[in-house]
Amino acid sequence: MTHRSSRRDFLKGKAALEAVGDLVQQALPELPASTPVESYLLHISRRAMACEFQFLFNAGQYPQATEAAIEALDLVEELEGQMSVFRASSQLSRINRQAAEVAVPVEPRLFEILQLAQRIHAESAGAYDITSTSLWRAWGFARREGRVPMAEQLDEARRCVGGQYVELDAEARTVRFLRPGVELNLGSVGKGYALDRAAERLVAAGVGDFLLHGGQSSVLARGSRREGADDDGWTVGVHDPLRRGRRIGRLRLRDRALGTSGSANQSFRHRGRRYAHILDPRTGWPAEGVWSATVLSPTAAEADALSTAFFVMGAEAAFRYCLARPDLAAVLVCSSAEGQPPAIRTAGLQEGEFMAEDDSPEGVQS
Repeated sequence: MTHRSSRRDFLKGKAALEAVGDLVQQALPELPASTPVESYLLHISRRAMACEFQFLFNAGQYPQATEAAIEALDLVEELEGQMSVFRASSQLSRINRQAAEVAVPVEPRLFEILQLAQRIHAESAGAYDITSTSLWRAWGFARREGRVPMAEQLDEARRCVGGQYVELDAEARTVRFLRPGVELNLGSVGKGYALDRAAERLVAAGVGDFLLHGGQSSVLARGSRREGADDDGWTVGVHDPLRRGRRIGRLRLRDRALGTSGSANQSFRHRGRRYAHILDPRTGWPAEGVWSATVLSPTAAEADALSTAFFVMGAEAAFRYCLARPDLAAVLVCSSAEGQPPAIRTAGLQEGEFMAEDDSPEGVQS
C-alpha cells in the first residue's frame, strides 16, 4: 500500500503513523472488535528544565496527537521561562528580587503552585520548603561542587530559610517575603506542574491515552497503554537508587502521577561520610535514612513535592501522611542496619499496583 503525504503531514508524523498502522495490521491476526490491542508507541520529546520531556502515545490512535504534543511542549518551554531562577526575566526571579520590599502580583496558575508548596510545608512540619536555595549554595550543590560548610556559613544560610517567611495574599494574588534574603526555587515541583499543564492541553485536544515524563523522575499517565483497555493503565519502572541501570520494580499508573526523589545523582564524600543533595530545611543538613522516595498522587506537581517531603520526613512520618490521604501511595527505599541491604517499604498501594523485581533488596514491606 502506498501513501502520499505533504510536508505538513510529515511534520505531524501522519505519514509515519499510517505506515506503522499498515505493519500492525499485517502482523496481527484477526481479533474480536472488543479485544484491547497494544500498539507501537509514538514518542515525541524535547529538552526543557534541564532534562528530557517525553510524550508517549499509542501509535495511530489519535491523528492529532503529534500536533497536540508539540503545542503542549511549547507550553512547557513557556512555563520554564516563567519559573526558572536562572533567567533574570522570569516571573520567579522578579519575585525573588522584589518581594522583600513590596507585594508582587503572581500569575494565577503560578500562585496555585505557591499555595500547594505552602500547604505541603505546613503538613510536613517544614520538611518541604521551597525557600532552601541559600542552603544549596552553602553546601555547594548549586554549582555541583559539594562541600561541608562552616558552622557560621550554615547559620547564615538558615536565617533565609522558612516557608513562614512567605506571605501569600489569596485575594490580591500576591506574594511578599517577611525577611530579607528569602528566595523561592520551584525545582522540586516545576517539572510535575509542567506535566499537569501539558496533560490539560492534550485532553482539551481530544487525546485521552498517553504517558508523559520529565527526566523520568516526574511521570503522568492518562488512560491505557492498550487501546480499548478499561483498566490496564501504563507500566512504569521504578529505578534502583543504588544500582545504576537497574530497577526495584514496576508500578501501574492510570489517571495518576508519580514523582521520585533520590540521592544517587548528586552527592559527595568527606572524611569517609557521604553527603547527598536533598537537604532537611529544618536542620540545614542532608536528609538521611531514605535512598529514594516515590509518590503516587492525583497530580504530578503534588507527587513531585511530596516525594521530596517524604525523602526528608522518613518512612514512618511519610506513611502516617499517606494514611490520612487515601488517594496517595508511596514506595520508599530505606537504609537498614549497617551491613544489611536497604529495604523497600510501601504504603497505600492497591493489589497488583506494584510489582517488585525478583532481586530487589529485602523484598517489599507494607
